[in-house]
Amino acid sequence: MWRTLIREWLLFETLFFQLSRSSFVTSRRTLTTHNINDVDLLYADVPKPCKTKSERKPYPTPMKILIRRAKEQRESRKAEPCKMLEHAPENGLLVPELVGVAHQVYRARDSLLHGLSKLVNVAIPVKRCRFCSEVHIGHVGHEIRTCTGPKSGFRSATHVWRRGGIADVVRFPHCYHLDDRVGKPRVIHKERFTVQKLPAIVELCVQAGLDLEDYPTRRRTKPVYCVEGRIVDLESGTEVESQSYAHYSLSQSRDTDEQLMCLSEVSAKTLDSWFEMRTGAMKIMEKYSVQTCGYCPEVQVGPKGHKVKACRGAKHQSRAGMHAWQEATIDDLIRPNYVWHVKDPHASSPLDNSLKRYYGKAPAIVELCVQAGASVPDEYRSMTRIDVVSPCRDEVDLVA
Repeated sequence: MWRTLIREWLLFETLFFQLSRSSFVTSRRTLTTHNINDVDLLYADVPKPCKTKSERKPYPTPMKILIRRAKEQRESRKAEPCKMLEHAPENGLLVPELVGVAHQVYRARDSLLHGLSKLVNVAIPVKRCRFCSEVHIGHVGHEIRTCTGPKSGFRSATHVWRRGGIADVVRFPHCYHLDDRVGKPRVIHKERFTVQKLPAIVELCVQAGLDLEDYPTRRRTKPVYCVEGRIVDLESGTEVESQSYAHYSLSQSRDTDEQLMCLSEVSAKTLDSWFEMRTGAMKIMEKYSVQTCGYCPEVQVGPKGHKVKACRGAKHQSRAGMHAWQEATIDDLIRPNYVWHVKDPHASSPLDNSLKRYYGKAPAIVELCVQAGASVPDEYRSMTRIDVVSPCRDEVDLVA
C-alpha cells in the first residue's frame, strides 16, 4: 500500500513539474517577444568592433545567398554564353533616376565640409590623441583610459591630447578613379602611381552621373555584351552619352545671409547635410556596388576591387598583399568616428574614467553639432544615453 501511494505521489509531482515548466517557458517567450518588439529600437548601442585584428569584417549579405547567386550566374552563363546586358549600370549605362541623387550627395558633402570649417575653426575645438586615433569634442579632453598607442602602459592608457581638425571629425577614404567602370573595372599593381585617387564618396557620385573636369569618365550610349563572363564592347564609336539633366553649379557663391546665421542654425544645417549625404549614398549603393577589404579599411568603388598589392591586414602574406574584397556598407564609405558624448559642454571637469559606463557615444559630427546647439537626432538618442543620470565621483561606490 505504501509503495502504491509513493508511486502515485512521484507521478503527480513529475506531471506538476512538467506543466509548471511549460507554462513558465511560454510566458517567458511571450514576455521576451513583447520586450523585443517594444525596445529593440530604443536601445541601439554603438557597433562593436572586431574582437581581434585577425577577425574578418562581417558580411552584409549572408554567405549562403552569395553562393546561390554565384551558382545562378554560372548556370546562366553556360546556358547563354553571349548575351547583351540589359540592366544598368552593369551594361555600362547610367541609372537615370540616380543622376540627380548623385548631384545631391555631392552638394551635401560640399555643404557639410563648409559647415564643419565654421564649427571646428571658430566655435567648438576638436582634440585628438597624440599616440592613437581617439578623438574628443570639447574644450577639455576626457580622462578615460582607452589609449592603445605606443608605450600606453607607462601612461596607464591615458591620452595625450593635441589640436585636431576636420579630418578627425569625418573621414572619407580615398579610392582609385575608374575611367571606364565596365570596360576596365580593375586597377593593376603597376598602375598604382599613375591612376588618380579621390574620395570614395565623390567617385561614387561620378560613376552615378556626376561630371567633373578633373575626373573624366566614359559615358556609353548603347549597352555592352557579356561573352563567357567577359565584357565586350561591340560598338566601334567612343561616343559620350548626352546628358539631358540640368547642370548643377557646385561652385555657387555663398549667400551673404549665411554669414549672419547663428551658431545653432549652422550646426542644424550641417547635421542635415550629414543625413542627406548618407541617405543619398545608401540609395546609390543599392545599384552601384562598392567593395571593401575584409581585413583593412581599403575601399574601391566599382563592380570589382583593384589588384594593387598594398594590404597590411591580417593574413596578407597568404594573399601576396592582395585585398580580401567583399561588399561594403555605408560605414565603410563614410566612416563615423565615434566619440564620448559630453552632456554639459561648459563643465570644467573632464569625463571621469570610473564613470565611463554611464557615458554614451555618438559620431563625431553629431557630437560636434549637438554641442554647437543642434538637437540630438532620434537615431542617436540611445547611443548618447541622455536619459542616464551619472553619479558624482564620490558616489560611485554606492551605485550597484
